[in-house]
Amino acid sequence: MNATLLRLILAQISIHACMTGMRMATPLLALKEGFSAAAVGMLLALFALTQVFLSLPAGRYADRNGLRKPLLLSVTAACLGAGLSVMFPTYPVLCAGALLTGGAAGTALIALQRHVGRSAHSKEELRKVFSWLAIGPAVSNFLGPFFAGLLIDYAGGEEASLTGFRCAFLLLALLPLAAWWWVRTVAELPPPEAPASGKQATAWDLLQNQGFRRLLLLNWALSSCWDVHTFVVPILGHERGLPASVIGTILGAFAIAAALIRLLMPLLTRHMSEWAVVMGAMVAACALFIAYPFMPGAWSMGACSVLLGLVLGSVQPMVMSMIHQITPPARHGEALGLRMMAINGSSVVMPVLFGSIGAVVGVSALFWAVGTMVGVSSRLPWLIGHEDMPSEAEWLEHEAGH
Repeated sequence: MNATLLRLILAQISIHACMTGMRMATPLLALKEGFSAAAVGMLLALFALTQVFLSLPAGRYADRNGLRKPLLLSVTAACLGAGLSVMFPTYPVLCAGALLTGGAAGTALIALQRHVGRSAHSKEELRKVFSWLAIGPAVSNFLGPFFAGLLIDYAGGEEASLTGFRCAFLLLALLPLAAWWWVRTVAELPPPEAPASGKQATAWDLLQNQGFRRLLLLNWALSSCWDVHTFVVPILGHERGLPASVIGTILGAFAIAAALIRLLMPLLTRHMSEWAVVMGAMVAACALFIAYPFMPGAWSMGACSVLLGLVLGSVQPMVMSMIHQITPPARHGEALGLRMMAINGSSVVMPVLFGSIGAVVGVSALFWAVGTMVGVSSRLPWLIGHEDMPSEAEWLEHEAGH
């Protein structure tokens, strides 16, 4: 890993940790102030809701302006969202903070992914850089909540005091400034060649590419696996009488396994194509989801979670590499924005859907339904891998013709 990639990963961690810390702290403060579970659920949904609407414009903005301008906007929004919560720790301001920090994390991630992908010069290098970049969210998912939790409990003189929350928000407001420190000296890449057509390109143009549509569909199926695991495992553990600490450990084992496999992906996939890795992961996920409800206790559920973490954690670097091969160079940011919009839209809608279905058919049937869906979708990577990828010149000719 070179120094530039390390700086970009640290920048990603700095902004994303601000959002994950806010996502942990704001619902705790809302509950402390007496707000209902429904109000807390709405607050949590706002972190993903902004990214649903901002991802596509953010991708287009990154295509036009490169890395540093989107990062500066993200840093400003994240600092403002957490900073307002320091001064006015009320529910409406916490909602505004959720919108600002959620949008900032999504915008920054798109700009960083676009820059990293364009800096790679081969398929192997694409897989390697995206494997390293994918470690950032795993680290920030730990750092943000951990340090925010310490300040909430110990900075105010008594546990979960308002002063403690304000100290946590202040730390989270300062974190994004470190992101700008890391990227301020990163050189911008030259802009890719744009099509000669004077017509304004639209997202529909990208969706006309059959390979990209298939990639979005398989990405949605795999994202649903993450969502259903996070949502249903606590319910399944509660039904079996497991304490909260054990359920948290099972979910934590999943996250650690997902992070570890990304460290090993450049070695494991050196002689494998992206579509083969993704197809294998989908078949394995199908088997694990079907087996999960039969796991009798904490140890077997934990083993299943570790295996699922290894399987699902291997997918993102491969998907990111495929996106950069399938889509035109001048529109990588827009393609990444469409992907993020689909993922966050799923994260807003799917928990509600899972809850409704689970209440009717039970959580075991929900595991089996998602496993079947992933298994049926496992042919999509094979179809993508056996399509002829358009060259950059063919993309430019296609865009000019439209």
